[in-house]
Formats: sequence, structure tokens, C-alpha cells
Amino acid sequence: MAEHEPQPGEQDLEKKIVETRQRFKNELLQDSTDKYDSRDVERLEQEDALVEAYLIWRMYVVDDALKMIDESLLWRKEFGINDVSESTIPRWMFETGAVYLHGYDKEGNKLFWFKVKLHTKDPKTVTDKKKYVAFWLERYAKKEPGMPLTVVFDMTDSGLGNIDMDFVKYVISCFKVYYPKFLSKMIIVDMPWILNAAWRIIKSWLGPEAIAKLKFASKAEVQAFIGAEYLPPHLGGTDPFKYTYPPLPDDDFQTPLCENGPIVSEDDAESKEGEMESRDTLESSFNSEIVAKPKKVNFLEDSLRSEDGERDTNTKVKGVRKPLTTFKGPLLDVSPAEELKFGSGENEKKCLIILSNVTKNQVAFKVRTTAPEKYRVKPSSSSCEPGASVDIVVSLHGGSQASPQDRFLIMAAEMDNVGSQELTQFWKEVQKNKVMEHRLRCHVLDSVKPAANPCRDSLGEISTSGQQELNTALMRVMACNSQLEQKMNSCLWVQKVLIGLVLVLLVLNLQCLYLLGTAQRPS
Repeated sequence: MAEHEPQPGEQDLEKKIVETRQRFKNELLQDSTDKYDSRDVERLEQEDALVEAYLIWRMYVVDDALKMIDESLLWRKEFGINDVSESTIPRWMFETGAVYLHGYDKEGNKLFWFKVKLHTKDPKTVTDKKKYVAFWLERYAKKEPGMPLTVVFDMTDSGLGNIDMDFVKYVISCFKVYYPKFLSKMIIVDMPWILNAAWRIIKSWLGPEAIAKLKFASKAEVQAFIGAEYLPPHLGGTDPFKYTYPPLPDDDFQTPLCENGPIVSEDDAESKEGEMESRDTLESSFNSEIVAKPKKVNFLEDSLRSEDGERDTNTKVKGVRKPLTTFKGPLLDVSPAEELKFGSGENEKKCLIILSNVTKNQVAFKVRTTAPEKYRVKPSSSSCEPGASVDIVVSLHGGSQASPQDRFLIMAAEMDNVGSQELTQFWKEVQKNKVMEHRLRCHVLDSVKPAANPCRDSLGEISTSGQQELNTALMRVMACNSQLEQKMNSCLWVQKVLIGLVLVLLVLNLQCLYLLGTAQRPS
């Protein structure tokens, strides 16, 4: 492998992306255009983020990135990854519940569960199992592009009969080669001692970029990575989730409520039972590829009167930072493109979403979230005139705190007959293939400690600065000491050589004296 290069700047990265694409065409595509799936080639030529992911995963070494691209695209064509769907996977695989997506770790990364005890080695089903894993990875990649996964191997009650080394090697290859920059961490939970030898072998398959992401944890230690709300009871958690199929489990995940239970919105006119039913529907629709018929959602689905909503929004927008990034959609441009940033400061408890209509027709929109008890969204459901923009204020309710696990879903659809129907009726009748969806995740800003005591803070800064200087000085002393030690060893070696030469000369001199003495004696 070529030597690792330092991380390039933005201009250098663009040059490397261009170089990678050019060499891909010249070196890998020149033999045959049928070597890869044309859809994968098109993505590689159009999506900078995909090429960048290969470069990052291979430390910006173009030669290594090209090898990874070649291997990845060959695999995708061999397994027909672009055509893998729920209907192409045997139903019994979904029913076993051995592999599925559910919940988030403490960093907000989706959890990819492998229930090892449910896996048995069977050569007849190896190909289907590999496609099954690829199905979940492709599904997540389309829903949450650019977001990494945390893989959890639940080893509870598993034994040697459940370990299929070829299958595990394939799973590792998925993250090592086929899906670059996709792995956040790999957690091995509650591993029996008898499997230590097997995992030593598996660990040797991991590359240097992945081996640091491997974590071994007991039942007590796993909560350092995953909160109790997303851990099953047998691992010390409180997650009531039980795997069933259909539907797919990531279509029906449960979000825990606040300690005080669900918060009733200001315009709430629904019963408690209706609220719970709406929340279940919201979460199902948020993660589903098929847009289900929306039911009334009390915190988001009630329409605001235009005058009150406009006046309220204008008031709320003041003091809210405007987003800097934009997602270019077919119906709406959405700002920010990926993240809503919340913090503990007063001006960090609100975020602004700007929707801009890029069509020639009126566009209806609505906003949904996985944590309805935490947030207030105004307006949550309305429409946007052609060429116009709408400001949506998302604010934390009460003392609620944002979490990396929280997600928002923006849904939009063109309205053909403006004014002929209410929004509620429109969303019931709109066709699913005409609905644009865009997801936003939450980013929690690091809290800044208040300067209650400037003197103490300045002393702390001085102390920290002094400690850093002391550490730096100590490292320099240690480095000098190491150099001196090396020089001393060299001197000692030279000294030993010189002593040896002196001894040899002394012996030669003595021998010469002896010979002279014997030669001078009378015969």
C-alpha cells in the first residue's frame, strides 16, 4: 500500500476527486463498459460525496481508493445490489429477526443489530443471507445518506454453532470495502469466553481504520455506548421493542416519552388515546418508504390560521440564526440541508427551517418529528406559493433537551386544484409517488460553561496552559534523553571496539618482544 498522505484541503480534495474519476475511466472502464452496473458508474460520476467517502476511507491515497471502488462495484453487480428489495429476499429471513435496524446509540447513530444466537451455518442460504445484509445497508443508505451505523453483535446465549466465519468476514467486508465511511463502531456484547479464539481470528481481518472501531462490552459496560431506552431488558435496558414482521422493524420504532408523559400542545383538541395513535402513525411514516395515510397529529397536523401563524412566526424568527446550507429538492429547497443545531443557551433553543417553492404550482408541506413531546413547530402544516418562501420555527418545549437521536421529516406535494380542498383531505388523497420527503437530524452544540468567577476561570486556564507547557517540556526532555541514550550506547560500542583493538595491539607487541628476545639469545 502506498504511504498515507496528509489530509488535503478543500482544493486538494477536489483535485483528488477529479483525478480519481479520470483514472477510473481510463484504467478501469477502458476494457469493458459492462464490467460494472451502469447505475453505479453514473453515481460515481455525479456524486462527489461518494468519491470523497472512498478517498477518506483510504487516507486520500488515490491508488488504494481505486482498488476499493473496483472491488465494491464488482460486488454490487455480482449480487445485483441495485435490484435487491424486500420482495427479492426470502420471507423467512425477515421473520427470524436475526438482523434488523432499530434504535440509536448515544452519538445518534442508527443501531444495526445481529442476534448471533438466531444464526446457524447453512451453505444453501449463504447467498440469500449476504443479500439480506446488503438489503438493510442499502435501505439505510437511501434514508440517511452520509450517516454512519453502529453494528451490535448480541452474543447472548450464543455458542460455537452460531459462528459462521465466512458470514462474519462478509459483514466486515461490507464496511471495510463495499460501504466506505459507513461504520461508526462495532460493539460485541456479552461474548462467551469459548468464542475468544474465534474473535481473535475475526479481529485480524479488520483493517487499521476499522480495528479502532471494535468495542468489546459486557452487559454492564454496553450502556457506555447505548442508552437504556434502546437496549433490550436482557442487556439491562428498558426498551419494550419486540421484533415482529411485517412490517419492517425500522418502520415502527418507539420513541420514549418525557418523564412527565406526553405534553399537550396549545391547540390540542384530541383525546389522549388519539394522541398516542397519532404518534405511532407519525413514527411509522417517518421511517417508511411508503407514505401511509396521515392521521391527525395534535402537535403537528392541526392547521394554523394564516394571520395568527404569520404574526407568530415573524415574532419567533427574531433571534433565531438563519441556516447556511441548502438541500435542493424537486419541489422545495430546504435550509438547513442536514442538521438542526440546538444548545443550552436561550438563543440556541430555537432553529429556523426555510422552505422555498421552486415549482410553478402551490406546494403543500408538513413537518413531522420522532420526538413530538419535545418540540413545537410553527407552522407545522401549510402551503407555499410559487417562488415564495416560508419560515418554520422549531423550538424546544419547556425544559426539554435536544438529542442526536431526534429526527424531523419534511413532506411536500404539489397542489393541482388550489382552494378546492383542505390540507387534511389533500394529504389523505395525494399519491405517494408525488410526495417529496427530506429528513433532518438534530445536532447538540457543546454547552459553554458560564464565567461565574473570572478569576477562578483565568486561574484554571493558566493552570491548564501551564500543564500543557509542562507536558510539552517533559516530552522534549524525554526525547532528548532518548537521543542521549542512543548516543551513549554508540559511544559505549565504539569504546568496546577500541579496547578490543588496544588488547590486540598489546598482544602483538608482547609477541614481538618475545620473538626479539628469543632471537638475541646465543645459540
